Amino acid sequence: MPEIRIDATVNGRKVSKPAKPHQRLLDFLRDDLNLTGAKEGCGAGECGTCSVFIDGVLYKSCIVPVAKAQGRTVETVEALAKTGELSILQKAFHKSGASQCGYCIPGMVMAATAAMRANPFADREEIKERLGGNICRCTGYQKIFDAVELARDVQNGTLPMSALAEDQVDEGKYIGANVRRLDAPSKVSGALKYAGDMVMPGMLHLQVLRSPHPHALIESIDTSEAEAMEGVEGVITCADVPGEDGFGVFVHDQPVMARGKVRYVGEAVAAVAAEDVVTAKRALSKIKVVYKPLPAVFDAESAMQPGAPVIHDYASDNVTKHIPIRKGDIEQGFAESDLVVEQTYATQAIEHAYLEPEAGLAYVDPDGVMTVISPSQNITHHRHMLAKIIARPINKVRFIMSPVGGGFGGKEDMIYQGMLALMAVKTRRPVRLVFTREESMISTAKRHPSRTTLRMGLTRDGRIKAVSLKMICDGGAYGLSTEGVMRKAAILGAGPYNIPNLQVDTWGIYTNNTPSGAFRSFGALQTQFATESHLDICAERLGLDPFEIRRINAMRDGAQTHTRQQLKSVSYLRVLDAAEKASNWEKGAPVSRGDSRTDFARVGEGVRSPCSLGARFETNDKLEAAE
Repeated sequence: MPEIRIDATVNGRKVSKPAKPHQRLLDFLRDDLNLTGAKEGCGAGECGTCSVFIDGVLYKSCIVPVAKAQGRTVETVEALAKTGELSILQKAFHKSGASQCGYCIPGMVMAATAAMRANPFADREEIKERLGGNICRCTGYQKIFDAVELARDVQNGTLPMSALAEDQVDEGKYIGANVRRLDAPSKVSGALKYAGDMVMPGMLHLQVLRSPHPHALIESIDTSEAEAMEGVEGVITCADVPGEDGFGVFVHDQPVMARGKVRYVGEAVAAVAAEDVVTAKRALSKIKVVYKPLPAVFDAESAMQPGAPVIHDYASDNVTKHIPIRKGDIEQGFAESDLVVEQTYATQAIEHAYLEPEAGLAYVDPDGVMTVISPSQNITHHRHMLAKIIARPINKVRFIMSPVGGGFGGKEDMIYQGMLALMAVKTRRPVRLVFTREESMISTAKRHPSRTTLRMGLTRDGRIKAVSLKMICDGGAYGLSTEGVMRKAAILGAGPYNIPNLQVDTWGIYTNNTPSGAFRSFGALQTQFATESHLDICAERLGLDPFEIRRINAMRDGAQTHTRQQLKSVSYLRVLDAAEKASNWEKGAPVSRGDSRTDFARVGEGVRSPCSLGARFETNDKLEAAE
């Protein structure tokens, strides 16, 4: 493919370099100029992590063809602190603690800089609107808005420069004090290197061939044509695994690459390492795989039925894990109840959507130690699993945790690190893999979809006498964290309530869906969503205030949990009081509430104003839309 030459001014310096026509401006900045402050999050112009200025206008560089930079002036986040001195905005982000995982922050700083350039006196609502094209997945917007307001006031002279200085803390008295994060300067300046930013001399690029079938036997794999391609250094399949081919947080049932059978669409089947990503992708199309499709099952309850397709031979009933909890006499509890309410609740699979896609870099060091750099949330466990996979002693395997650009539990599972290690062993060269957003979504763990049937018996005065809770979760094709998620769902699902008679069953079930795994709240969310929703329905049936029915049944100091743990102190009642006060709750049963309520969505002192998303703001007597 013929190259083009780009002549541009980048961060104040003249640049004249060849580029490939298919490159985006983001690729040119990162791969050819080694400016990694602009991050790739979505690759579709949605998240804003790649924000740059072109001739002073804010752009998402992942959707700008490199040719558009010809003759233009480009500024990246590196230009804002070019001399090593942070800009006022960057200092304000540091001061306000607006750095979080850091992956969105360089783009957010660029968007904030654009906002201040457009209107140095923007109020908070306008700041929100002008930053609306940038996403923070860690949900830390308030500190970001605080930071922009602080920078605005310093720039305008309303506050002195000293407002950006670090708060003084008495020696050793850090609890309750505003102490700055040590890693914030590298995050706000874009200097922090995530795994996808790291390069090594002689580095190869890994790409993965994935299954188009949800359930199929692999009859043959022919990699010869791909291996013969110029620029290809190695091709691996399950045949290259020298040790125990299996990983997972609890049960090691997932092979590094499919072994004889694929179990979900997107499962890794083979991988190619080449001198560049384009060559590696082309080589994938040369690998010939012959599949024999098998019947598949995509619903957990269907997978539990007799005759359902069996996903793993060792689990003929497709049950990954069943966690039962028994307490008291459930039938007697229902018999003593004045009201029995039964309802089924469902939750869906949820994508983590952390802004940093999965990435890693592996190499064999001069002492023969396999070294893997990746944003792991479970690095010690990964190290031990990898040692078995590549059949090396544990002291010959090193994992280095790179900065985690958002995880939420999704980077607890070891997904791609085994392929990187195998390829580094095979090629004896450093190898890097960076997932695309599409690849991340199709192949990595989601929050377990669930279906919970809850039966609750209560007396007329609102006391819970008995609860039966049955949750069936779709664990997907492999075990990953399912066992732990089911355990937490069972232990915490009935909530902080005194329930004398309890029967809980949670099941994680194998299906041919994308594997399910850890996510924030780790299983408790699904069952507690059912329990708390159910309490609201019961309160309505009994004519009780929802807060009151919770107070009636709340565990108190000295209570015993559903798994017999003795609690010395319980703060739940204080939490209820605070929530009731903060929400301006008007007492009363849900059935009595309607048009007369004044505590929600009405304008007034102490009442939350309606959502203003999508609003426009006034600037220079002209109605202007947010960027």
